Amino acid sequence: MLIECYDKSGAEVYEIIIKQIFQDLVLGASVDDLKAFVNPDEPVFILAIKMRKTSNAVNFGDVAIFTYDKENDITKIFVENENYLPNILKVLWMKFSREEIYQPTRYNLEIKGNQMNLEHIVIDDPHSNLQRRIYDAVFRILPEGFKIIKDVSTENIIAVVSTDELIKDEWLEKANEYIDELNRGI
Repeated sequence: MLIECYDKSGAEVYEIIIKQIFQDLVLGASVDDLKAFVNPDEPVFILAIKMRKTSNAVNFGDVAIFTYDKENDITKIFVENENYLPNILKVLWMKFSREEIYQPTRYNLEIKGNQMNLEHIVIDDPHSNLQRRIYDAVFRILPEGFKIIKDVSTENIIAVVSTDELIKDEWLEKANEYIDELNRGI
C-alpha cells in the first residue's frame, strides 16, 4: 500500500482509514495492492486498487441438471448444489414471474416450455461481486465533498480520480500511471 501525500500525518490518517474500511468490508485478502494520491491544496484524491484473481463465473448448467419433458411441455430442473439456490431463484424470478416457476421440492423446479437455454445463464460471478464490494469501499474512502469522480478502472484494477473542481489531465495521467504500476507489480 502506497499513499502519496506531502503531509506525512495526512498520509498516515488515510492509511488508517483505508485499512479500517477494508477490515470492515472483509476485503484485505481480496486486494493485491493499492496506491493513493492525496493533495488537499489542489484538491484531488486518486485511488487505484488491484483486485486478486477470482474463480470463474458459474453457469446455471454447472450446478443443475436440465431435462425437457416434450409431452407435457415442461422443463424440469434438479439443483445439485443447494448453495446456489438463492441465486438461481433470484435470476429466475427476474426472468419469469414467481407463479411461472413451480417448486415441488427444495431441489426441483419446473417451468413451462422448453427452457433448456437457461443452462447458459450466469448465476454467480465472483469477479463482479468483488468489484461491487471494492467500489463500495472506494466510495467510503473518498473524501466527503469530492463529488466529481472519474472512473478509469480496467479489468482487474479499480481506479478513480475525485475532486470538487474540474478534473485535470495531469490527475488522469497520475491515475493511469498507478494502473500501469499495479499491472507490473511495482
